[in-house]
Amino acid sequence: MEFIDLGRQMDRIRPSVSARMEKVLHHGQFIMGPEVGELERQLADFVGVKHCISCGNGTDALQMALMAAEVGPGDAVFTTTFTFIATAEVISLLGAEPVFVDIDPRTFNIDPAELQKQVERVRSEARLTPKAVIPVDLFGLPADYAVLEDYCRKQGLFMLEDAAQSLGSSLQGRMAGSFGDCGSTSFFPAKPLGCYGDGGALFTNDEQLAARLRSIRIHGKGSDKYDNVRLGVNSRLDTLQAAVLLAKLEVFRDEIQARQKVAAGYSSRLGERFSVPFVPEGAVSAWAQYSIVVEDRSALQAQLKAAGIPTNIYYPKPLHRQTAYQNLGYGPGSFPQAERISESILSLPMHPYLLENEVSQVAEACLQSKTASPRG
Repeated sequence: MEFIDLGRQMDRIRPSVSARMEKVLHHGQFIMGPEVGELERQLADFVGVKHCISCGNGTDALQMALMAAEVGPGDAVFTTTFTFIATAEVISLLGAEPVFVDIDPRTFNIDPAELQKQVERVRSEARLTPKAVIPVDLFGLPADYAVLEDYCRKQGLFMLEDAAQSLGSSLQGRMAGSFGDCGSTSFFPAKPLGCYGDGGALFTNDEQLAARLRSIRIHGKGSDKYDNVRLGVNSRLDTLQAAVLLAKLEVFRDEIQARQKVAAGYSSRLGERFSVPFVPEGAVSAWAQYSIVVEDRSALQAQLKAAGIPTNIYYPKPLHRQTAYQNLGYGPGSFPQAERISESILSLPMHPYLLENEVSQVAEACLQSKTASPRG
């Protein structure tokens, strides 16, 4: 059993992938070829926005958006402490300071009430200027945008949705990537929509922001590549990767539905014993991961390994406890919910081609263990 089985997906889409890649090899436009534009149009339609700007990877997408918002030294950018370091890393690379926020223990996403507390604290200290917020749609579940969008608008904060794990999910009928001033995503192979290398994209309805992003993507390009109107980066999506993504988009909606079935199978079997993922009313998760909270994680992980079942831990250490961020002065207990979840969360195999008997096998192995979800 694979944690994420890309081989089964490839068996389904091989003819389309091969045909599209062969077309690229024939026309030879390996950089910004026609498939890139076609992909951007299809993704914009899928997400429900006017503009999609593809780029080299998901980390670049985050950085480009903050560059377009003119985030820099002296600025505070607020984000969850319970995520991969890329979300905060780009803030630091631009000379701004990440201000971490605790999570809602049910969804594992940024807690809007805690965000408000951190913004008020930073304003009262007057050392940094609150500039932006980056909510992360963790494990494929959109953050609480009904509250977050309104709050950021009233506070004059640029909001960048980190939808690296959530493309294909939705909230009250709106697709992930469409929230805030700008959305970003990653096409890393293990993501719900992944290519066969690195890739990323940005989404927005703002014409001026889209133009800045397209410029930043190619060294701050103006009218031509030797007319540089701003500082930028080199972050173009390879045409071959666009071809792969076009093939995957053909089956993506089916795969999102298949992920719902897998998740429902897990939850129905495990819900009485373990703390299973919570999906608020009106939300549809992309199920990048299926994660349970357990009392004795090491014991369960070892038992599953012995049964031939792979697992992963996302994330064993919150960002405020990473060595790279010790200079910010956060200590143990600074963000109790994130710290508690990081010590007890465990992700089970999840992909759209997981068979029903495999879901049953994983669930049965979990139920045979002596551990359960911790109280409190």
